[in-house]
Amino acid sequence: MSSPATIISVENLSVEIEDKLILKDVTFNICEGEFWGILGPNGSGKTTLLRTLLGMIQPVSGSIRVFDAAPDKLGNKRQLLGYVPQHMTIDYHFPISVKQVVMLGRCGKIGLGKRPRAEDHTAVDKALQQVQLTHLMDRQIGRLSGGERQRVLIARALALEPKILFLDEPTAALDVGATESFYEWLNSMHSGLHLTMVIVSHDVGVISRYVNVIACLNKTLVAHGIPEQILNNENLEKMYGCEAVFFHHGKVPHLVVPEPGHVDYMKERQS
Repeated sequence: MSSPATIISVENLSVEIEDKLILKDVTFNICEGEFWGILGPNGSGKTTLLRTLLGMIQPVSGSIRVFDAAPDKLGNKRQLLGYVPQHMTIDYHFPISVKQVVMLGRCGKIGLGKRPRAEDHTAVDKALQQVQLTHLMDRQIGRLSGGERQRVLIARALALEPKILFLDEPTAALDVGATESFYEWLNSMHSGLHLTMVIVSHDVGVISRYVNVIACLNKTLVAHGIPEQILNNENLEKMYGCEAVFFHHGKVPHLVVPEPGHVDYMKERQS
């Protein structure tokens, strides 16, 4: 059996924003069908990396190849990239249904001022089925739970029928209990759709149980590989600093990062 093809290739990538170095010499390859989790503290460059992979930010050095082309030179292949950003401006009081929100994901294919065709309705119905929300397609978007709303946004990205799905902190608005079940659902969806998925997250202990590959980021790529091998104290300290405390129960450590001003308390816990 042949190995999966490389679908994203990043080599010596460096990115600056407003003359500030955000990413430095980042190198990795993502193979078709993999489920990647990109972890790191606030300000580590996770969202910047995602936006650079999408061609929304230009690097100052290094190279990116997506489908063997630079992200800003993809042409029609850009529609093979699905993206769910961390922050989306949606008026949940606006009288728009779930299906209408998902149809917005087809705007690029439908064209300005044109009505959706049969193939657009088919793609939207398929996306709603993939996220298990067919039964709510006519419900007003504001009458959904936080987890259901996130699934609608994912369906909107899936409506383009992408080959790669990028998600930036999709559980940011969910409570702890809903977060784990959401990741479990994402893992099930990934397995069923055979998509390549790349997700930015801060949920170290949770996401590591579901993804194939973890990338530890803190301006540079600290390490990447199988979660059980990568998420050790050495790599986590490189990401979060030596003041972080790691609790080992199971294959992957959970961590607590102290708030500013609470270092003495954490030292007492370690003594």
